[in-house]
Amino acid sequence: MRPEVVSVAPGLSSFLKSLKTTPVEPSIEHFISLLKRRQIRNSRPCAIATTALLLRVVGEFKGRDAGKLVERIRQVGRRLTSAQPREVVVGNIVRRVLGLVREVVDENIDADTNTNSDFGHNSQPHHDSLTRPALASSISTFSPLKYAAVEPMDSSFHQSDLSESGELSKRPPLLASHTSYAPTSSAPLGNSLFGLFSHPDTPSTSSTPTGHQSPDSKGMLTSLNLERLADFSKTNLDLKAEVMDGIRELQDELDQSDDLIAANALDHIHSNEIILTHTASTSVQKFLLAAARKRKFTVVHAETFPHNHTSTHGILLTGKKRGDSGDDSEDAWKPLTTAGIQVVLIPDSHVFAIMSRVNKVILATHTVLANGGLVAAAGAHMIAKAAKVHQTPVVVVSGVFKLSPVYPFDIEELIEYGDAGSVVPFEDGDFVDKVDVENPLYDYVPADLVDLYITNLGGHAPSYLYRIVADHYRSEDITL
Repeated sequence: MRPEVVSVAPGLSSFLKSLKTTPVEPSIEHFISLLKRRQIRNSRPCAIATTALLLRVVGEFKGRDAGKLVERIRQVGRRLTSAQPREVVVGNIVRRVLGLVREVVDENIDADTNTNSDFGHNSQPHHDSLTRPALASSISTFSPLKYAAVEPMDSSFHQSDLSESGELSKRPPLLASHTSYAPTSSAPLGNSLFGLFSHPDTPSTSSTPTGHQSPDSKGMLTSLNLERLADFSKTNLDLKAEVMDGIRELQDELDQSDDLIAANALDHIHSNEIILTHTASTSVQKFLLAAARKRKFTVVHAETFPHNHTSTHGILLTGKKRGDSGDDSEDAWKPLTTAGIQVVLIPDSHVFAIMSRVNKVILATHTVLANGGLVAAAGAHMIAKAAKVHQTPVVVVSGVFKLSPVYPFDIEELIEYGDAGSVVPFEDGDFVDKVDVENPLYDYVPADLVDLYITNLGGHAPSYLYRIVADHYRSEDITL
């Protein structure tokens, strides 16, 4: 008797299994097709798949040229982001991996430079790990760091900072709390908060406006970045192994993100509170379960019809999402009612009526943007507006991997639309012919409607997210 063949639906788990045996190029095409067909969707599945794919890409890379590795990762990133531009987290992971490569190169070259200077009795001062490279000249129009650019290159360097060949030998460091403010002739120029409204001691000889760079400085920065990547091939450090270790740490971050977010639950949820939440999110569910161990409270859950109501019912009744192939690899959580939490399921139309009784709103997110706004499941904007009217605090739980350096200059580009037939059945032919029906899958929630973000790094105000963006993304990788 012939054994029965079990067919596996295309999704995250089947892609991860095929990735172990399939070559890199077919795997990239496979992932692109899954993104286009929406068989892998939502932030976490896309982040897991992208990280696993880039681990294979770096593992198959031949050679020691860091510049070629950066270009290879950038090429794959462009193909993935163009396949599904609204899954912003794919571009986030690509930028994080590019930052890993540049960080490995910078640390190794700086270590070699310091070693050589110690052997050669170089008199140049040593800068600690707070030293950050200057911003690249090719900052994109939507870069969150565009208006935080440094002084023009030609007006902020001493003659002693240039080598005999005319190229830049040291980058200006940031001023730290332990850095001396005494003026010295050998220290590079820097700006601090104490001198924002004061004129410089020495007038600038350049007519280039602040925040822009002259053509000479652009060429200097470009050649400097290329030389740093090219010089890495002369070192003995295994670039590929270091980057792969960094990608595995990124995978651990994705796995531990919900646990670290849930660790903050007791600081924000108190006894006898009424919590309003929205859509089926395992991050929110784990956050509530962590608080339920020591707190007794009530959860009011909006069902998010017609998109996620099936998953919402499933996660409340059984602790497992239903109807979403992208999350088929996730384990089932314990239902909220089993943990002793009283859960009230309401339709979306009742949100405003019940908001006056709600103490706190906890929302999940699809993407967090650099300005503090977010893209979440349809209905989130209505809930946030109702909370604003009733002065109810809105708390958003999100992993740092969802935080994107993109600014929402065109909000319509971020909103995905679904099947209008799920809102108005096509059997109602007379009505459908006379009305244009739109069915957005996501909403954009402005930053002024959010009070607090809770990430795996802790709680942050929306106005502080730019700092996290600057810490996790390199400015030269903003535009893929």
